[in-house]
Amino acid sequence: MNTSITGRHFELTDAIKSYAEAAIEGLEKYNLDIISANTVISANEKNGKKGFSTEFIINLKDKNTLVITQNDKDVYAAIDLAIERMKKALRRHSEKIKDHKIMSFKDLGEEAEAVSEMSVEDAEIVPMDLELHKPLDFEEAIEALMAEKKRQFIVFNDHDGNMRVMYKRADGRFGLY
Repeated sequence: MNTSITGRHFELTDAIKSYAEAAIEGLEKYNLDIISANTVISANEKNGKKGFSTEFIINLKDKNTLVITQNDKDVYAAIDLAIERMKKALRRHSEKIKDHKIMSFKDLGEEAEAVSEMSVEDAEIVPMDLELHKPLDFEEAIEALMAEKKRQFIVFNDHDGNMRVMYKRADGRFGLY
C-alpha cells in the first residue's frame, strides 16, 4: 500500500506523521486490497479560531475510492475521528462484498452435476413440435396470440424478413414492435 501524508498551511511534525501512519496501518485488517492511502492535514482559521482539517483518500482495487474529511480544533482528534469514520466505511464495504454470494456447484450440493460430466447414456432427448418454431407471418402471429391465453407476446417475420414482436396489451388490443 502506498501512503502519502501531506501538510497544508502548516509544518507536519514527525509525531503527527507517525500517528497518521499508525492509524492508516490499522485499516489493513479489513483485507480490502488498499492500493493507496493519501492523507492531507491542513490548518484552517475561521473568525480568529484555529482548527484542523484531516482528509483521508483511500483507493481500493476495482476502482473504488473512499474520501473522508473531518474538522476539529485538535490535529490528533481530527485524525482519530476521520479514522473511525473510515473504519466504518471500510467495514460496510467489506460486509457488502462478503454478503455477495456466487453460486457454484459446491453451493448447489452433491446432487448438482456439470453437463460435461454426464454420459451419453444418461441424456434424455425430448422431441419438440416443429410447428412452434417455424417462421410466422403477420396473420399467423395474430391467430396464435388470440388462440393462446398464457403467451403474452410472439416473435414473427414481417414481409421484409425483419424480426418483429407482437404483444397483448392490457386493453385487449395488440401492440407491435
